[in-house]
Order: sequence, then structure tokens, then C-alpha cells
Amino acid sequence: MHRAGSIGTRERARNDQHALDPTSSSSQAHTGCLNCGLFAWCQSGQLAARDAARFNKHITHHRPVKRGAYLHHADGPLESLHVIHSGFLKTTTGNESGLEQVTGFLMPGDPVGMDGIDSGKHQFDTVAIEDSSVCSISFGLLEQLCGEFPGLQRDFLRLLSTEINRNHGLMLLLGVMHAEERLIVFLLNLSARFAARGYSATQFRLPMRHQDIGSHLGLSMETISRLLTKLSNDEAIALDHKYLWIKTVEGLKQRLGDYKKRRSTTRTADSQSSAIISRMR
Repeated sequence: MHRAGSIGTRERARNDQHALDPTSSSSQAHTGCLNCGLFAWCQSGQLAARDAARFNKHITHHRPVKRGAYLHHADGPLESLHVIHSGFLKTTTGNESGLEQVTGFLMPGDPVGMDGIDSGKHQFDTVAIEDSSVCSISFGLLEQLCGEFPGLQRDFLRLLSTEINRNHGLMLLLGVMHAEERLIVFLLNLSARFAARGYSATQFRLPMRHQDIGSHLGLSMETISRLLTKLSNDEAIALDHKYLWIKTVEGLKQRLGDYKKRRSTTRTADSQSSAIISRMR
């Protein structure tokens, strides 16, 4: 298999190539931040150069968030929205018993803080699971700019829709799928998100702990470890410390299809059994 070093080297090489892209260099000159997610959103809103420069002037670039540090706490006031520039964060919620539920993992390019838009207070804790950095803008200023520029407002609503769909997907994940299915969907989701950012869809790092993955999927840490070992033994994936290699994305999708077929067969058998019992009454 490819070792951790080769995966990291490939990612660094891709970053180096992107840094040499004249378009990227131009963006850095205007934004002060290579591949700034907030500025990219501003550009998708089709702002004129002067307005884009005004937007960028109010962005705080490369704000560091050390591993274990909180970007914001639940019930804290919504002051800024952020886009992750580097690293990984997680969102969590807790109950009165002190149990923590991981509600999501956030990677570069993901927006952070939208959970506070409705009430003005954040609904989740957001904490860095490794040294990270974010680009930030005041939410009050963002509201003002959205009012001035319809294109910016449309794209903002699109981001909100994406977040809603992601949460809906998690509810579906926890509601109907077996343990292995949940983990496979989680890995495929990460694969697609990495690919969308220009990285490998089959080789990437898992910075989160097994315990956090389990909390996110409604499974125990032991179950996550057992399932990863099972997928590795079945040669669907390979693991090297925190680095993961998906042998083929289609292979993982096929395993999901097999589960779906078994569920369909089970539902048919249950319906037949119910009909027989009904006739016996």
C-alpha cells in the first residue's frame, strides 16, 4: 500500500502546484489569504472588483485555533461567521448528564457558525481537533453586505441549504443503517469532500479519534475500531496510523448496495410473515 509519507507528499505536491498557479497567486495578492473560503464565496456572488475589495477588507485571515481550543461555545452570542482555512474542527452538543455528541466534522472550505443565525446564539460547541486556522467576518457586516448585493445573498442562502441537507443526511444515517453502513457512508462522504477540494478521493488522513467518529455515528469506539479492521481485512481499505487508503470507491459503494438488497429481502420476508399471521387469526 502507499505509506503515510507518500500520501502526505502527494498532498504537499498538489498544494505546491496550486501555489504556483498564476490565478491563485493573483487571488493571494488581493485577498491576503491563498484560497480564502470567504473571498471565494464573495467571488461566487459576482461582486465587482471594488465591492470585492471592500468585502475582503473586513475579513480576518488566518486566525489560529490551537488543538483543543474552542472557536465558540454553545449559547454563546453569534458575532462572526468563519470558513476553515486549514485543519479540522468538530461540532458537539451535550446534555445535562455531561455526555457529548459529535454532530459534525469540519474541514478546509467549510463554513462555521451558521448554527447561531436563527436565535443569535450558537447551538453547538466548535473545537479544533488539530492545529487549525479560519478566516472570519462579522455577521452584522455580512448581513449588511448581503442586503446590498443580491448575488451575495443568494449564495449565502445556498450555503444555508447545504448545511440543512447535511444535517438531514445525518438523521437518515442514524435512523435506518447498520453499523458498517454508517461507517462506509462516513468514509465515502469524506472522500467526496476531499475530492471536491482538489485532493485525492482515495488517500487521505483521518485526524479525528475513533471515539469521536463513533459519537458522530451513534456507535461505540470499539465498534469503529472493529469495523475499520474488518474493512481492512476484506481489503476494502488500508490503514497506516491516521492515513486511510480506499482501494476503490466503487467497491465501498458495492458493499452499501449489498446491504440495501438484504434489507429489501428482509422487508419482503417480514411482509409475507405478517400476511400469514393475519390469515391465522
